[in-house]
Amino acid sequence: LDKLAAASCQGVGQPVVAHLHAARYVALQQQHGESAMKLCVIAGDGIGQEVVPQAVRVLQSLLPALQTVTADAGWATFREQGTALPDATLAAARDCGAVLFGAVSSPARAVAGYRSPIGQLRRQLGCHANLRPTLSLPGCGLPGLDVLIVRENTEDLYVGEEHSDGDTATAVKRISRTASLRVAESAFALAAAGGRRRVTIVHKANIMPLTDGLFRDCAREVATRYPQLQVDEMLVDTAALKLAQAPQAFDVLLAPNLYGDILSDLAAAFGGGLGVAASLNLGQGVAIAEPVHGSAPDIAGQGVANPVASLLSLAMLLRHHWQLPAFATQLELAVQRTLAAGTRTPDLGGSASTAAFCDAVMAAL
Repeated sequence: LDKLAAASCQGVGQPVVAHLHAARYVALQQQHGESAMKLCVIAGDGIGQEVVPQAVRVLQSLLPALQTVTADAGWATFREQGTALPDATLAAARDCGAVLFGAVSSPARAVAGYRSPIGQLRRQLGCHANLRPTLSLPGCGLPGLDVLIVRENTEDLYVGEEHSDGDTATAVKRISRTASLRVAESAFALAAAGGRRRVTIVHKANIMPLTDGLFRDCAREVATRYPQLQVDEMLVDTAALKLAQAPQAFDVLLAPNLYGDILSDLAAAFGGGLGVAASLNLGQGVAIAEPVHGSAPDIAGQGVANPVASLLSLAMLLRHHWQLPAFATQLELAVQRTLAAGTRTPDLGGSASTAAFCDAVMAAL
């Protein structure tokens, strides 16, 4: 059914395609139950409140029976409830198994009791791999770009264990064999299944031989099970230089948490910016679709934020979590057609509002 439905991009009649999509959708519901088609919607702060509802509207045009559950998280939630990630939100995310997380604002200085809700959510749900693709889109960024950065998502410096005596501050960098093997397996499996050719392991083991050395060795161990893939390794500073010089030269990059975060934002600059940068936090039976951009308080409330990152993040959710690749392709093609037709938000040189762009995507669907 997926192969036939994918023929929509080859001129197959729309009614036929619609029936095939519906059949695949019903089959998924019968196989996994209605809970497989629930989405926990966390708009968060700033432009998250604008792009997330619009992206959900587009998704519901593809999946009319999709159940959505709205939940709170972020800085505004912390100020109102004393926690950035309420227990009710975590429970809703676990129950749904699929989450769309918009954006959060963070205080410029340390605030007692505040911790990043997205970091907590990733760890609590066991979303060990963060997938961040950078693709060439019509009229956006460099041509010929198709890079996937797979970032370990649960440890490294992001464990949030810091100590200070007022004179010296220390942060814990935790790298474990379990987490490193797990994310490496995800990266190599995705590369092999996606027909990719090369995986580059990024580290700084010359300076941190115990932590980064462990990550590199685990990735090398997993690589032996994928002889069809080329494997190389690169120091993170060299990777940043080469990514800035020739991003098209990379295929898949596998990196610890901090390096993957930085390199994926760098790569996004060549794909049209953070407004089109999508990501998926992937775990065992659970996933968080997360646009890479922040809360953008400078444009929040104006209705002009770019929803492409949210839409493409949902396409990743369709493909990798719900196993609906034909729906994912349909949504991606609709976004591409909309951009190619010249409908763009101000960050891409256009004048379309968030809602108008999503209207155009729904028309393209």
